Amino acid sequence: MTPALAPRVEALWALCTARGVTPALLVVPNWHGDWPLERYPDFVRWIQSRVKDGAEVFLHGERHDEVGSPRGWRDEWRAFNKTAREGEFLTLEPTAARERVERGLALFARLGLNPIGFVPPAWLARDSCVGVIGALGLSYFEDDATITNCASHTRYSSPVVRWSARTPMRARGSAIVAAARWRTQRHAPYVRIALHPSDLQSAITERSVASAMDRWTASRRPSFYRDLP
Repeated sequence: MTPALAPRVEALWALCTARGVTPALLVVPNWHGDWPLERYPDFVRWIQSRVKDGAEVFLHGERHDEVGSPRGWRDEWRAFNKTAREGEFLTLEPTAARERVERGLALFARLGLNPIGFVPPAWLARDSCVGVIGALGLSYFEDDATITNCASHTRYSSPVVRWSARTPMRARGSAIVAAARWRTQRHAPYVRIALHPSDLQSAITERSVASAMDRWTASRRPSFYRDLP
């Protein structure tokens, strides 16, 4: 989340809380290098208010995009069909990853935000990133298949229900996949529903998101990361 997309972020918050869900907030310190949080105090206060409502905060990269980080062929393979150059940590070795996380944490500290974990943009990062996150004192790290407790080194299998509204075809496809995940994964112990501001750009994904939220919350009790054993 970023002040650049504040109205959509607030709309997603309302969609969740109307269904009794307090979502985790994945916050980008300086989205695309043009939206540093410290310049948007109203948005920071909005985040702080949501924390008082019970929301857990995650650091979500530093700038989210891949500017200045060229991909190799292995990176291209890992990112294929997953992101439009928004996998900031995809190519980063441990030192570079640590520097960005440290800058993000320093900014959060100045703003009074206390993240409990880290989620790399598009869930793409080198395997070494988990160790970096744990060494910096954060409790949780996510990829697109698991949640890792960095302190206990416990990894929880956790499928993600997600959408893409980049094109009408992707919107329709992601709505079909979201419905299929309900049929095939509704008995999984831990399921994440990942919402992005862009989900509201398409009527197809917007309807699918609302339908999925209704379906999942009708059959399962929402929980927090801090509830993981």
